[in-house]
Amino acid sequence: MSITDLETVAVYVAPPTPQHPLSSLTSAEIEALRGIVLALPETSTSTRFAYVGLEEPTKGEILAWERDAVVRPQRNARVQLLDMATSESIDAVVSIDSGLVLSQVVLDGSDGQLPVLDAEFEEVGAIANADAGWIAALASRGLTVDDVVLVPLSAGHYGYPQEEGRRILRTFAFRQDHPADHPWAHPVDGLTAYIDTAARAVIEIIDTPGFEVPETHGNYDDPELQGAPLEGLKPIVITQPEGASFSVDGEHVTWGNWDLRIGFDTREGLILRQLSFAGRPVMYRGSISEMVVPYADPAPNRFWQNYFDTGEYLYGRYTNELSLGCDCVGEIQYFDAILADELGMPRTIRNGVCMHEEDFGTLWKHSDMFTGASETRRQRRLVISFFTTVGNYDYGFFWYLYLDGTIECEAKLTGILFTSAYPGLEADGSPYPFASEVAPGLGAPYHQHLFSARLDMTVDGVANVVNEIDAVRLPISATNPAGNAFTKKITPIASEGTSGRLANGAVNRVWQIASTEKTTERGQPTSYVLFPAETPTLMAADDSSIASRAAFATKNLFVTKYDPSERYAAGDFVNQNPGGAGIPAFIAGDEPLIGQDLVLWHTFGLTHFPRNEDWPVMPMDYAKFTLKPYNFFERNPVLNVPAPEASDHCSPGGGHGYAEHAGHGHHDDLSPHQH
Repeated sequence: MSITDLETVAVYVAPPTPQHPLSSLTSAEIEALRGIVLALPETSTSTRFAYVGLEEPTKGEILAWERDAVVRPQRNARVQLLDMATSESIDAVVSIDSGLVLSQVVLDGSDGQLPVLDAEFEEVGAIANADAGWIAALASRGLTVDDVVLVPLSAGHYGYPQEEGRRILRTFAFRQDHPADHPWAHPVDGLTAYIDTAARAVIEIIDTPGFEVPETHGNYDDPELQGAPLEGLKPIVITQPEGASFSVDGEHVTWGNWDLRIGFDTREGLILRQLSFAGRPVMYRGSISEMVVPYADPAPNRFWQNYFDTGEYLYGRYTNELSLGCDCVGEIQYFDAILADELGMPRTIRNGVCMHEEDFGTLWKHSDMFTGASETRRQRRLVISFFTTVGNYDYGFFWYLYLDGTIECEAKLTGILFTSAYPGLEADGSPYPFASEVAPGLGAPYHQHLFSARLDMTVDGVANVVNEIDAVRLPISATNPAGNAFTKKITPIASEGTSGRLANGAVNRVWQIASTEKTTERGQPTSYVLFPAETPTLMAADDSSIASRAAFATKNLFVTKYDPSERYAAGDFVNQNPGGAGIPAFIAGDEPLIGQDLVLWHTFGLTHFPRNEDWPVMPMDYAKFTLKPYNFFERNPVLNVPAPEASDHCSPGGGHGYAEHAGHGHHDDLSPHQH
């Protein structure tokens, strides 16, 4: 379509403009986009909307508009279209203001495919179950197509000529014994179908006989399996009699000294924007830009299991509708998530995002031995979260803002393990080295969950530097005769090409994001420090397919100069991408980084060797990172937090001297977690 299509322009009526240029797309805007797209000559009844999201104005445009309020940035959307019949894929940018198509690219698949559609997932069962080879393979195991359910999965990229340029899914079968039976307990192992969704054909079947279907059920919702209800748990009631401390205007939130905007996207899910503390900018944009779940089993049917839940599946669309008392407890502010479905229609996920305050134990405390003064202050945090269910796993993503300026991001993992048949002991009597046996005959392959947080930092402005800080042991010397001295080593990350860094707990490694223009009264650069969790990065071989496709996960940190087109750690088109997209492309230019507008790409996550306790449903597991102010303030910024009113013992002068404390017991400070 030409952007000079006068007929389209003549009849187009723009929807109401949202409050802010970064506001999430509204239902009216999504409906307008659908009308624009369906008028294109390229669209047909088999066209599906693979992705619809805000094409964000550049940071420069937003900052200029907020400073001068003269030229409001345009409202544009990125729209990705897939023709289910032909696999033709289009990546377009559309103006919501004018109704014009501003750009349009037809993808040839050589650099990856559009994300997998639910419509394609739904076709996999019908395609496989109509294939004679698949029916015969099931029959050889004593099964029919009516005995099993199929799990369609992204294919990855392994250079197979027969898959080039085609949209490929792979599928496993799981036996389901009755409608309420959770089939994950009964994997039909050794059998995989490779499917071309557009051609509606099975192009290959990998059939490795010899695996028994595990018989033990995993119905965690079965009262008999659950056992008698646990007794003795008393109610915990979370109340805020005067209401919550935050204020909300649309997606704009203020709380304490924090000011920020909340957004939501089909691909990235929850986005935090324009975080500032006491009027000073800290982070322009924070999101989970990608995640990968690589599996460790090299068996012929399983070596390809590597799932990019963000880029391949668009996990934002699987966001749960949250409910009070189950997912969120207390004085709750919910935000709906408005997305486009695959027909381009607006779809509202009610209560998709939950926001509330939590008490978080002691903020600061001291009982002075000289003056007898004793003061305590309570910490609290603002919690902004959502949950998404991607197949067998359920992920919660929680952003925490603290009174003292700290930011944390925590991924919470629960749900059901992806299972296999456990092949038994090796020839030498050792356990199978790539999976755990979690029930009789039931395996759970080793795997990782690796998340890439895209942190577009603006610490006191857009001129920043990232310093790597290590603790350094010093030898005995003339200046260190007792050998007790240690210090720190500060290494600026000078360019993109040298920015790939690993966490190292042995030297207490952290990364400081410092202003190159602002200082404290004592001349220290104002900064925030990224504290990583010391967990493994990608365990796959350096020259593996997955290492090329998920290069972001090979390091804990990469740093790039801000570029609005660099949004996703594994690139724009992750599905069947051959590798090299995302971070490798972003750092290829080796841009200088000192005093620049910087984006940090931080990998954090879990390496999972499943245990019996993870079956049949996993208790919650956690992975997180922390951003803390470091010389951002002149002194402790929470001296002014009021003392708790609930007890006289927290008030100034309410404590005892040092001698009076000696020998006394203490009570642990236990704060109930509300999720």
